[in-house]
Amino acid sequence: MAESLLFSFAESLLRKLATVAVQEASLALGVRSELKEMTETMEIIRGVLLDAQQKTPQSTALSEWLKRVKRVFSDAEDIVDDFECEALRKHVVDTSGSHSMKVRHFFSSSNPVVYRLRMAHRIQDINTRLAKLADQRNMFGLQIINQDMRVVRVREMTHSYVNPTKVTGREHDKNEIVKLLVQDGHHKSLSVIPIVGMGGLGKTTLAKLVFNDTNIHACFPLKMWVCVSNDFELRNLLVKILNSIPSPTSENFNNFETEQLQIHLRNKLEDQKFLLVLDDVWNEDPARWHDLEEIIDLDVKGSKILVTTRSHAVASIMHTKSSNSYLLECLSEEDSLSLFVKCAFEDGEEKKHPELLEIGKKIVEKCVGLPLALRTVGSSLFRNVDKKEWESVRDNEIWNLQKNETGILPALKLSYDQLPSYLKPCFI
Repeated sequence: MAESLLFSFAESLLRKLATVAVQEASLALGVRSELKEMTETMEIIRGVLLDAQQKTPQSTALSEWLKRVKRVFSDAEDIVDDFECEALRKHVVDTSGSHSMKVRHFFSSSNPVVYRLRMAHRIQDINTRLAKLADQRNMFGLQIINQDMRVVRVREMTHSYVNPTKVTGREHDKNEIVKLLVQDGHHKSLSVIPIVGMGGLGKTTLAKLVFNDTNIHACFPLKMWVCVSNDFELRNLLVKILNSIPSPTSENFNNFETEQLQIHLRNKLEDQKFLLVLDDVWNEDPARWHDLEEIIDLDVKGSKILVTTRSHAVASIMHTKSSNSYLLECLSEEDSLSLFVKCAFEDGEEKKHPELLEIGKKIVEKCVGLPLALRTVGSSLFRNVDKKEWESVRDNEIWNLQKNETGILPALKLSYDQLPSYLKPCFI
């Protein structure tokens, strides 16, 4: 996977080579032309790296070529770092006259002639290796792509609507959570029920099914949906909750202070049995949760909060002693195949392609019941009836990557491969 960072590495290194410090050091040492040659060859190789990374790991030879590129670029970075160090030495010498002899003695460049000769040899070695790699790129039929034009979509704020007919395999989960929500129990304090599970399991979709269930509608006169994500700041949450309350008049709470917001919210929730969905909660700070809980807990019997989160710590902080977390599991084999078929074929088309369906069953096994993986892989094959393409997905080497406890890393790497190069270091 490390090879997928090469494009970002190359861009970073080329930016370093263009800095004033490196240019001045190369000029002072008389190796500017050699450094220019290094930069130009690197730019040629950088141009094909995006295409090369998209073709691996299918090609072992190409993968080895990328590893050699990485080694040469790393050695080149050492030279750049040395130049930056030399520039710093020169700056210290120029500004600290009394310490100049100590600084000169500390660096190997105390003998400028020896230092210049050694750096020239190192750069020449790099240029020779780079030239060889640049020639070899033609062996792989690589195209020049100088700019990564892919964009990543930040997760949008979720909403409460869902078409139940489009959801596969969550009816039992929905019924179980509805039961937990409609039972009032023997307590008046606010009850919190977290839905916990890894990313891609469909926690938000399940919460939508629950939110729109007829039993929930009959049980809770007031329902509110708030997408939290990373924003668990009290004031912003109060604004979101107030905006989610149905109102005959349009009110703008954005300019209100926290004190005014909590008064408005408590007035609207007073004597109301409500269901509040807090979708995609990440914050693990108990104080943040307790601040919100104090405001919205008005001792109305049966009021509930449904939370979706990936974090067991969040669930532990938020749920009450009288409630338990609902641990969402992966889809069954039957439901997994059903979801995959919906994504990979138009309605009924799978019957016309029994060979593809058999290959699809093997792909489904590798997705281990994760809805996100099933949709990602299935959608990538939609309307594609080329048997070789399906076999390529089934037999792809990414399935052999080391799996985590749920076995979904290879499936999610299909999405990772589509990330812009500048974001890949965040996930590598």
